[in-house]
Amino acid sequence: MDYVIEQIKSERYSRFTMQGAGDGERHVEVKLSDDAADESTEVEGQAQGSPTFMPAPKHQSRRNICYLVLGILLIFITGYLVGYISYHKPQVEPGSCDTGLKETPSDAGPAPEFHLDWTDITKLLTQKLTSEGFDKTLRDFDLPKRSAGSEEEIKLANRIFDEFKKQDMDPWTDIHYVQLPIPDSEHPNRVLFGSDVFEPVGYLAYSAPGKVEGKLVYGNYGRQQDLNILQTKNIELKDSVLLLRSGKISFAEQVDNAATKGASAVLIYPDIQDYKYLADTALYGHVHLGSGDPYTPGFPSFNHTQFPPTQSSGLPKIPAQTITANMASALLQNIGGPELDESSGFKGGFKSYRLGGTENITVEVNNVLVTRKIHNVFGVIKGFTDPDRYVVLGAQRDAWGKGYSRAAVGTSVLIELAKAVREMVEKNGFRPRRSLVFASWSAGEYGNVGVTEWLEGYMSSLDKRVFTYISLDSLVMGRGNFTVSASPLLYSLIESTMKVVKSPLGPGTVYDIVGKNNWEASVLRPMSMDDPAYPFLAFSGIPSVSFHFIAPNTESYAYYGTNLDNMDHLNYQTSHRTSEMTAVAAQFAGQMALRLVHDHLLRLDVSRYKNILTKAVNKVYKQIQRLSQSGQLKDVNPKWISLALGSFKRAADDIKGAVLNTNLNDEACRIFNDRLMRVENTLLSPYVSPVQTPFRHLLLGQGSHTLASLAETTDMDQLRVQLALATWNLKGCANAMVGDIWEIDNEI
Repeated sequence: MDYVIEQIKSERYSRFTMQGAGDGERHVEVKLSDDAADESTEVEGQAQGSPTFMPAPKHQSRRNICYLVLGILLIFITGYLVGYISYHKPQVEPGSCDTGLKETPSDAGPAPEFHLDWTDITKLLTQKLTSEGFDKTLRDFDLPKRSAGSEEEIKLANRIFDEFKKQDMDPWTDIHYVQLPIPDSEHPNRVLFGSDVFEPVGYLAYSAPGKVEGKLVYGNYGRQQDLNILQTKNIELKDSVLLLRSGKISFAEQVDNAATKGASAVLIYPDIQDYKYLADTALYGHVHLGSGDPYTPGFPSFNHTQFPPTQSSGLPKIPAQTITANMASALLQNIGGPELDESSGFKGGFKSYRLGGTENITVEVNNVLVTRKIHNVFGVIKGFTDPDRYVVLGAQRDAWGKGYSRAAVGTSVLIELAKAVREMVEKNGFRPRRSLVFASWSAGEYGNVGVTEWLEGYMSSLDKRVFTYISLDSLVMGRGNFTVSASPLLYSLIESTMKVVKSPLGPGTVYDIVGKNNWEASVLRPMSMDDPAYPFLAFSGIPSVSFHFIAPNTESYAYYGTNLDNMDHLNYQTSHRTSEMTAVAAQFAGQMALRLVHDHLLRLDVSRYKNILTKAVNKVYKQIQRLSQSGQLKDVNPKWISLALGSFKRAADDIKGAVLNTNLNDEACRIFNDRLMRVENTLLSPYVSPVQTPFRHLLLGQGSHTLASLAETTDMDQLRVQLALATWNLKGCANAMVGDIWEIDNEI
């Protein structure tokens, strides 16, 4: 209703525009006289059927009206104050996107007064995650064995479920029926060389079964450059059996490289130069060049689903087997062939490292597949504003042996962190805006099977709800250094967290451990395919991070994949400060998680992708120029992918500018957060199949679609097609970051 006050001459009018009855608007005019002693009201122009305005009583003093109005206001104010004082429930105070959550204080009732800013939250978390607390938890989860799907591992899953239930975290399980290889007890795996017959205890899951014979060749670490050196020395690799030392790259990559060169089988051993433990230690691992159950690639291993028989493209087609250092020493002593000098990098801790190629060896692998029921266990602490958006923290539960560093530490952090945050919510007034999901994974040792099956099962929805994954696996491998593998979206969060978490080495922070100059070069490592966070990042397009406290000048933990991964060895690596290191690792993971669920705006910094993508695109640009100048490539212009990169940069800058110029209320923040959440997922190539190429990430994935592959390929037909697809993949990501469709940058 429009209300207009008009003053005409000495009279005042109130005009009410009312709904018309067919002939347009109707107006009711109330004429107010200026005579204070005798104010009359007359109604003019009242249409038929309209409300009747009765004349006001005569001789009513305006002073009385003022008193009446003041009285009404006084009653209203009194009632408001009484209601405000009597209502003492804590309220979450809305604010800007970088302020802490604050509670409205109350003077009445016994309820505690909550006023938590970010400093209060971090202080509470640090107080609750102590080395004394982890002393007990680490002992509780130190088990003699915990192989995937075993009775011991299922009991552990039940313990975790019960703990989540005790904390009122609404626990649930995710069950899968997966194919896991195990040695055949009646037909052991064997290696026959001359008169020697070896029956190794360790094995490589998902090796191709079979019995093959070939010339024994020593191939160092089995990297592409190592095998290329062999070919320059005229060592025949086709149909050979490659003897490789463990390290530098994964078992799966070693076997894949060997198969690409035509080898018929692979033997892998821990060289005494790289692994300072007993030379008869058995070695375990897997050789699936992928993740998840390789017999249900791209879809989940639910028991109630029926799929046609299929296999992952990452399954090896040649047998592969681990042997002990002692067995390898016996082979190297009689391998024959030429020998490289010290500068080649081929020599390890034994006396002789000839290249071989002259003596036959037989490898027999008899592993069998068994169906195992595995359980992923979850608990949740729900958010108060956006409960349908969540960060996931996960830890592997199984291991080949005791798995103390591999599984016990991560599981301990998972439980203690869940308890700490739950207590902060229940007793200290912490109100996370978004939810925290705590996950305990099974079958991690077989190639992140539990993680991947869950992601495959809920692929269509997880990327729209999960905005970050924080891996709690292998957090503590030593003392003295710190490394991180992560999505570039999380680099800024990692840096700010390093600057506030106290150093476990003495005064200062974690940031001081790695040096303040160029921390990225000191800390950041590429995320490997075996990293438990990798399926989240490269398969599902969810920003992910894994970090490790580790001994100086090392890149891995020597006892993984052996029965020596126990408390004593980790205590030795941490100078008997394992509990202290674990507490610091828990605080680091906790501070990242709480920052992500606390702030109004997600701590995902898309600007950190700009330089990384620029470097990758420049390499592609230069490769195209080289091929064009040599005449190998014609009629291909690299400017289009450069234009797509420009669109990405402008879209990233637009988000930053829009944040600075917007009133950041809850609705605006959710809109911006949705735009940020699209970035990682839209970097997954929509042009490749998740069955054949599961790691579809344009920058961080694996396959011919990646920018890294484009920068190296010499296949002209493949380059033409993949360049076009990569261009539109990058352009699509830029478009997804734009707020509205009419604002899309069409400069391409």
